[in-house]
Parts: sequence; structure tokens; C-alpha cells
Amino acid sequence: MRAGYDNCIPMAFCAAASVPLTQIATLRAYMRQRERLVEYAAAHIQHMQKALMEMNLQLHHVVSDITGATGMRIIRAIVAGERDPEVLAAFRDIRCHSSIEVIKAALVGNDRAEHIFALTQSLDLYDFYQTKIEDCDRKLEAAVAALTVRADGDVPALPKARTKRKQVNAPSFDVRAALFGVLGTDLTQIHGLGPALALKLVAECGTDLRAWKSAKHFTSWLCLAPGNKISGGKLLSSRTRRSSSRAAALLRLAATTIGRSDTALGAFYRRLSSRIGKQKAVTATARKIAVLFYNAIRFGMSYHDPGAAAYEERHRTRVVANLQRRAKILGFELAPIPATEAVS
Repeated sequence: MRAGYDNCIPMAFCAAASVPLTQIATLRAYMRQRERLVEYAAAHIQHMQKALMEMNLQLHHVVSDITGATGMRIIRAIVAGERDPEVLAAFRDIRCHSSIEVIKAALVGNDRAEHIFALTQSLDLYDFYQTKIEDCDRKLEAAVAALTVRADGDVPALPKARTKRKQVNAPSFDVRAALFGVLGTDLTQIHGLGPALALKLVAECGTDLRAWKSAKHFTSWLCLAPGNKISGGKLLSSRTRRSSSRAAALLRLAATTIGRSDTALGAFYRRLSSRIGKQKAVTATARKIAVLFYNAIRFGMSYHDPGAAAYEERHRTRVVANLQRRAKILGFELAPIPATEAVS
């Protein structure tokens, strides 16, 4: 399909969808509105950090996130009028890696009125957008609940969470459980897809993927498959087409984050990255994740990661089989090197 249709579901298949298209459009609108609110809030985080730096308060050097528990306690205390570094450092959360002495040393600065004013306004605006994000989360939760129409008969138990770490800027409700009630499968079992990212993909692609006859059609729509240009039976180019699809961008983001993991998908990314470069490896890994996403929603398939070691062993077996076949064609026979010679 043409790139112009990247953000919509083909209308020819709307009648076959189990979920009305208007419900998906509603979910997508709330999801995109939430993304805008998060971007607006992020801008005011930068403004708070700038005001602190103007005051020579190096809070961002001693805490990983100034909007975390320790950072927000200290910032609110500064806005309330507290200036004593020892008192401010006492607001340290027990989970903070920096000691009280380190935090105290980073909070020795000046208290010029214009910078305090800028910090106060930035904090107020940040809190305002956090309130609006909470309102948007309530709408999102209701929109996801309205999609729960696939529960025919007994619903299987929700699988154990792959990771318990909470994502930054994730919706305040249990997205994983809500999506499981809609789809009957846990998308977060696919490495690279956290609850928030899975919700964004569902909002962009919908819950009924019968519009695409196969995973190949789906990945082609996302512009993640090779765009082969053939003339006279000769392949001229196989570069992937450019796309403004939000779903494709999300899948590429998942592929980038998974490259450092000890998983089969991570091993696949690293092997391609060393052979054809990181950019092409991201696209190829994003395509694999898209296929898993399609199969999970369309057919209810569950994904179980075999691990990086199992992937490497399977790849080695495939390479050896190919070498043996080529050697046989040329009239040779491969033989393994004896263990004693291999060690020496």
C-alpha cells in the first residue's frame, strides 16, 4: 500500500473488523494527545534544569532524573523557600545512589530571585501537565475497556510479567492487564514491547489485523520489507521505502533497545549489525518484531524467547549445513577438526 495510508486501516476491511473502527480511532486520538502532553511536560523539565544550573545547583549530576522522588522533593523545597544544602540533602530518597554528602556538595549555589521565579513557574507548568496527563489516562483506560469484546468463554490467566521495572511516562493504569483482556494474548512477552509501546502499536494498527492477509503484507504496509524494484526481470534496488508511519517508528525504537539484550532477537540484531551495519539491522529486527506482533494479534500466538545462545547455535548449524552442501556440489567433503588440533 502507498505511504499515504501509513496511519490508517484500509477501509475495504472495516466491515470484517470485530472492533468498530471508531473505537480504535478514539483510542488513537487519546494516545496521541497523551504523547503531546508528555512532550510539553518534558520541555518544562528542561526549563527546571536550566534554572537550577543558573543557580549553580548541580542536581542533575547527583540524581539520574530530577523528576524522581529525590529531585522533586528538593525542587519543591527550594521553591518553598529552603536554601540550606544540608536540609535539602536530607530529602534524599533511600533508593538514590548518591550519598547525602555528595548531594549536599552539589546544592551549594546562589538564590537569585529571577532564577527562583523561573524555577517556580516551570514547576507549576510541569505539575499542570502532569494533571492533564492523569486526565488523559482516565480517558485511555475507558477507551481500552470499551475494546474488550473478544472474551468468548473463559479467559486464560495473565502470564507472569517478563520484567517488573516500571517504564518512565507509562500510563497510570495497568496497561498490560487491560490489553490482555482485549487481545487474549500478552504482547509484552515479545522482547522490546513494553506495556506503553504495545498500547501505542494497538492504537496505531488496531486490534483486528485481517486487513492484511499475511505478515508479509503487514510488514510491507509498514515499509519494513525490502522494496524490490525489478525491470526486465533484473533486480535494480531492494531498499526499503521511506515511511512516516508512527507504528514503524515505534518498532524501530523497540529494535534499537533490544540490540543490547541477551535474547534471540538481540543476537539477531548484533549479527546483522556487524555484517550490514546498524541502520539495516534496526530495520530487519523491527520487521521481525512486527511479524511477532502480527501473529500474536491475528492468531493469538504466544512468544517464548529461546535465548541468544540457542539462536547462535541454530545459526551455526545452518551455516555448517550450507557449507557441507556447497562442498558436496564441488566434490569435497567437510570434516571437523579434531579436538586436540583445535585447542593447539
